Amino acid sequence: MAILPILEVPDPRLKTVSTPVETVDDDVRKLIDDMFDTMYAAPGIGLAAIQVGVPKRIVVMDLQEEEDEEGKPIRDPRVFINPEILDPAEEMSTYTEGCLSVPDQFADVDRPARCRVKWLDAQGEAHDEIFEGLFATCIQHEMDHLEGIVFIDHLSRLKRQMILKKLEKARKAAA
Repeated sequence: MAILPILEVPDPRLKTVSTPVETVDDDVRKLIDDMFDTMYAAPGIGLAAIQVGVPKRIVVMDLQEEEDEEGKPIRDPRVFINPEILDPAEEMSTYTEGCLSVPDQFADVDRPARCRVKWLDAQGEAHDEIFEGLFATCIQHEMDHLEGIVFIDHLSRLKRQMILKKLEKARKAAA
């Protein structure tokens, strides 16, 4: 297992529309393991394959909302291969979103409060489930990556430009 480099805006590869996974095999499962290692190390709660430079329709997520007796997050890793959103709710919810590809920047984004998702798991088994709340927001955020969309693309031009300038300033200060 390996921690992979995460692409950051404005890397043009983040605008790539990802292609479907043809076969769920050991290579795909190895990528999934590496994606989880990368996401947990970042740390984050979701990661799309394109964020590590692989234009395949794969998403890993773990909201880690539950805690054990010691206060440590309980891991609940979820894999979504070739996910599709069906029946998004008309009701919207607003979450302050962040992204591993837009480090240390956050903004409010409106998304459907609930959605039904179809996908394959790491064994190639089909699933169909309704998600709401943070889970619905996160799966929609990660699935946007599969279409070449980053959360700041949902913002006004002014807000997007402000975030990009902050990122550029932070990179220069770190150099």
